Amino acid sequence: MSPRRRALLPAALLAVVTVASACASSTTGVSARQSRVSSGDTDVSFRTCGSSCTGTLDGAKYAIVLPARWNGTLLLYSHGYRFAQAGPPSFETPSTDAQVSSTDEDGTGQDALSKQLLAKGYALAGSAYKSNGWAVADGVAAAEALHDKFTKTVGTPNRTYVWGDSLGGLISEIVAERNASWVDGAAPMCGAVAGPNLNLDVALDVAFAIKTLVDPSLKLTGYTSADEANAQWRHTSAVLQKTAADTAGGGTAKVLYVGALVDAATKTATYDGADIESQVKATVESLLTALAYGTLGRYDIEQRVKGNPSDNSSTDYAARISAREKSLLETVGGKPDQYSATLAKAPRVSADAAARTAFEKLGDTTGKITVPTVTMHTEADPLVLVQNESVLAQRARQRGAADRLVQLYVAPPKTYSEQTGAPYGAGHCNFTDQQRVGLIQTVDNWVRNDVYPTPAGAAASLGTGVDGAFSPGPWPASVS
Repeated sequence: MSPRRRALLPAALLAVVTVASACASSTTGVSARQSRVSSGDTDVSFRTCGSSCTGTLDGAKYAIVLPARWNGTLLLYSHGYRFAQAGPPSFETPSTDAQVSSTDEDGTGQDALSKQLLAKGYALAGSAYKSNGWAVADGVAAAEALHDKFTKTVGTPNRTYVWGDSLGGLISEIVAERNASWVDGAAPMCGAVAGPNLNLDVALDVAFAIKTLVDPSLKLTGYTSADEANAQWRHTSAVLQKTAADTAGGGTAKVLYVGALVDAATKTATYDGADIESQVKATVESLLTALAYGTLGRYDIEQRVKGNPSDNSSTDYAARISAREKSLLETVGGKPDQYSATLAKAPRVSADAAARTAFEKLGDTTGKITVPTVTMHTEADPLVLVQNESVLAQRARQRGAADRLVQLYVAPPKTYSEQTGAPYGAGHCNFTDQQRVGLIQTVDNWVRNDVYPTPAGAAASLGTGVDGAFSPGPWPASVS
């Protein structure tokens, strides 16, 4: 069309042409991205990052490890919770190194899991965050900055999957919800995806019940130092273990009652729960694991949000004990009605409203899931209750996003020795390398090939342990 003819077009028609052109451009952009995401190219060009493969971004150490031949996929990893100071049960100095996968310790990608992923052509990247502790906001910021760094330094991925363990599972889900423009799939593992307040409320429930029934000296909130919190954990640990061993005096039943209140795991990586003795040991381990976050973890959180965010002022503990649990407790000489009455009369804890709001704002899931998301959780998790998955599923349903969420559960063998421990399925984030690699392959097959995951289908990649019949049940009752 000549310039003159174009000038004679009515203004309204020019507007229609302009809008149509803009729509076509938008459609082309979306199609271009989708074409890139679903690409089967296994030899995508990239720039080697050299000395820029490691460094610090906004105070957070990071690492990038590249395969010999890139399939175009970036796996952006977020690590799990690390105490801000040395804490229970090992009291080792917490790591401050970046991680590029679940079992990588120093950002080098020399562990067996990372090597498997690299051999399949994945590029790996991960951060250490700029702080330890409940560093959700730091973790989200670190992941976003690292993706930008990777794109500028190495190249634009055809697709990016975010994945992480424990607190990193929560971080990965938040990153996915907030960054639909570049996240193409998500794989949170053993994630605290019910968010901050629900999880710390349960830690308060554990501490409150132990204080009321087992150790009156236990401090519930307001620790003044990490040393005070650690000393408290050591003292209460000794008291709880002594109480659990007191079968004749009713101590064992009290400990099992506390476990029942919070659905504590009766199998752990060490104890298979095959008999009552093993169940008691597993319950003690689960409660002490939770108590670590109710002491040292709480100290860190209360410093961050300037007060106590947890609340049990309206909690009905008696309602948490089912008829089946009550019968079992009575079988071992327990008095569950009496324990519940004692809890009902004990002084409660009210949250500082500003602190509770501040804790929530550090980062929580919304259920606004826009990309294929596959979570994986051990059925017996002593730290991050498997019911975290129930909360995320409910939020996804409320957002109309249930079709973009698939949740896989890994069951442990029925029995295993204390010497060898559970190979998978019991314990926090206790998965095999095959299960982790299989999870990534499951997400990838959904994203690139539109193959909707089923437990049976996932089992082909993940191997033994996937339990398609398992349902985690509802979250333990708590205040809103």
